[in-house]
Amino acid sequence: MADRIFAGAMLIVTLAYSVIAFTAISAPFQYDPLGPESWPRILSIVAIICLLIILWKPDTDEIGVAGQTWFRLAATVVLLLAYGQLYEPLGFILSTILFGTILSAMLGAGILRAVIFGIAAGIGGYLLCAVLLDLNLPQGDIIEALFENAPAEQPANAEGAS
Repeated sequence: MADRIFAGAMLIVTLAYSVIAFTAISAPFQYDPLGPESWPRILSIVAIICLLIILWKPDTDEIGVAGQTWFRLAATVVLLLAYGQLYEPLGFILSTILFGTILSAMLGAGILRAVIFGIAAGIGGYLLCAVLLDLNLPQGDIIEALFENAPAEQPANAEGAS
């Protein structure tokens, strides 16, 4: 019953979000192939489908969540907030590697597997989004500052050649 109550409440919120996504969100120009309007619309459609499935056939009749699960949920929210704050300063690849590594370690992966997953998520996600979907992803303010401060190669000195 609790799953259906939660799904029903979330369905109302998602329907309101869908109305906004389909009516109010618009951009004067498109800077990526799908356009900025597509992602909220796709998200709302997928969320509605998932919530209807939960309403149709919920998993459990009662909520029985262990304390460790609540901790992991709270830690995941904190990680997502940190990921959002570090997204532009560190860039997509580094922030995703960091987020993926910490999250997978938190969920029980060994440190080596967590690092491999984080690297695969960061690089694979970048290749998928930037190369395949042609989306603009931030390189990172820190990375850009490092490249700007790097010494440029000096051209060969013409005086010593005479």
